[in-house]
Amino acid sequence: MHTGTFIYPMPANEPVLSYAPGSPERKKLKEALAELKSREEDIPMYIGGEEVRTGKKTAIRPPHEKNHVLGYYHAGDESHVRLAIEKALAAKEQWENMSWENRANIFLKAAELISGKYRFYMNAATMLGQSKNVFQAEIDSACEIIDFLRFNVHFLSEIYKQQPISSAGIHNRMEYRPLEGFVLAVTPFNFTAIGGNLPTAPALCGNVVIWKPANAQIYSAHMFMKVLREAGLPEGVINLVYVDGPTVGDVCFHHPDFAGVHFTGSTGVFQKMWETIGRNIGIYKTYPRIVGETGGKDFVLAHKSADTDVLVTALLRGAFEYQGQKCSAASRAYIPSNLAAEVKEKLIAGVKSMKIGSPEDFTCFINAVIDEKSFNNIKNYIDNVSKSKDAEIWVGGQCDGSKGWFIEPTIIHTTNPQYVTMCEEIFGPVLTVYVYDENDFEKALYLVTITSPYALTGSIIAQDRYAIELATRKLRNAAGNFYINDKPTGAVVGQQPFGGARQSGTNDKAGSILNLYRWLSARAIKETFQPPTDYRYPFMMEE
Repeated sequence: MHTGTFIYPMPANEPVLSYAPGSPERKKLKEALAELKSREEDIPMYIGGEEVRTGKKTAIRPPHEKNHVLGYYHAGDESHVRLAIEKALAAKEQWENMSWENRANIFLKAAELISGKYRFYMNAATMLGQSKNVFQAEIDSACEIIDFLRFNVHFLSEIYKQQPISSAGIHNRMEYRPLEGFVLAVTPFNFTAIGGNLPTAPALCGNVVIWKPANAQIYSAHMFMKVLREAGLPEGVINLVYVDGPTVGDVCFHHPDFAGVHFTGSTGVFQKMWETIGRNIGIYKTYPRIVGETGGKDFVLAHKSADTDVLVTALLRGAFEYQGQKCSAASRAYIPSNLAAEVKEKLIAGVKSMKIGSPEDFTCFINAVIDEKSFNNIKNYIDNVSKSKDAEIWVGGQCDGSKGWFIEPTIIHTTNPQYVTMCEEIFGPVLTVYVYDENDFEKALYLVTITSPYALTGSIIAQDRYAIELATRKLRNAAGNFYINDKPTGAVVGQQPFGGARQSGTNDKAGSILNLYRWLSARAIKETFQPPTDYRYPFMMEE
């Protein structure tokens, strides 16, 4: 029985450790990297609390060191998805009826475990499995996932406190139920934190979840699942399966208890999901919640008043951190003619100063792209520049797949604002620059809005406040996360709720209270203390 109203105050963001030479965290991380590399991990699926090994093993290799084997995961099939649904539904009643404070404290404990004993293992797993440098791993697989866990508890406690008014003789209350059925979480390779948040946000609300991570993120997903289990997550609440996307979708989207999908990935896959769910809408017990963050073709627009050093830094960081493999990465830039020569010179110098190599070498800024398929796709865009009359490579362009999937940061200059690399999402370390007439800023604004079907992130670099105001207004629908004098990446939980519209997703803002509403189904309850005993109203009385 509850004996109080439990308060979960707004948390502070998890501090980012520096990993500077001589720091204790640097030493501990290097030890964790060495430990993980010294063994081959045997990675099972987790279904109903059981470790499921199929014997159908697939090797996991660091993208930057493709001849090394970190371990093997056990691939599943349709039967494992059906079993995961069965176990999830069996766990549902007990989980959704668990008291809020006990449910919340599982995830708060998980945050504490990552902040402490698991921090360096989470970071090391992300660095090795996804080829992230130490800083990119720290802000992702430590700080951001910790923030998601803590802030979501706070946000949900705020939702539970929202109650309707009551008139005399009546008590009204609002109950925030979990969805009726199970939730499917489909997570991408590029962020361990997204891999953690997409299944745990619905679970925190009392839902049961089938979690299908990208194959390239299984190594860190496995580490996070160990944390959840140690934190006390009950059996069957989150079921982790390694099955190809079409199979997962075919089973889940044809099940009457399918209640929602929490997705981050490609626009094409998300649209296919939506189409399938629409065709099957008549078989579900409830209308499913469809929540997705998809692609981006994110822009940096500079005004003629821009500070060139601010602009160049925003482009170099925004385009090339984590090899441009962020939905928010800067991939198209609009530079005014009065700044073009200076910006070009500084961009080239910046790229040439970047060290490329393994994330185990902490001096490297650039690491490998995720796999051979991505490598070939990015290389194809770069190779095609030489065949175009509209484009040239300012710097970079070298691709080396001999030891790992390394692509040099590449800056393309085009005279055609509709050139292919200005329009299509590449998801790699490629930035395309278009130089516009410095006195035609409004035309540049128009180009930004019409060039891409996406609307995820973007930024304006300017010192002229009228230009900033104009851009903020004109680009209102061009980006769900808009930055002024900064790179268009690096959203922080609780500070910049993340998500875009148009073909970038449903804009349900991960890292905010808005996202959690999607995993709840409200029920209004009215209790009348002295109910009427006669149907007649006073107006019906005789004069």
